[in-house]
Amino acid sequence: MEYVYAGMWLLVGLILIFRMGKENKVFYLAGAFFLVLGGWWGANIFTQEDLFSGIWGTVLRIITAIALVLLCLVFWKYYKTDRERFQKEQEAARAGSMTNPAPSAEERSRTPEEDDAGHGGDSEGW
Repeated sequence: MEYVYAGMWLLVGLILIFRMGKENKVFYLAGAFFLVLGGWWGANIFTQEDLFSGIWGTVLRIITAIALVLLCLVFWKYYKTDRERFQKEQEAARAGSMTNPAPSAEERSRTPEEDDAGHGGDSEGW
């Protein structure tokens, strides 16, 4: 069963680096972490020492904590940037709707044929 975990972590790391890395550079860091994790599981299979307890277990926990903190910081930075951009877009949309008021109920209830009737039968755009 340990082989499955080692292979799975390595596969996840490779997918993050080669497929997702083009979208955002944070996936390179996440992929590298999963490659280390896959290597750790693989090394645990082939060595006599238990790499998940004792000093080696502590080293793995420290590596995991560092990776988690770095990934959370990067996520928070992108989340904050996207939220600010979304709020600016919403404010711009509200400001635009105030300068271009919504059509009245009478204008919304007209059909395209009624609209064309007022333009001499020109149906361009309909």
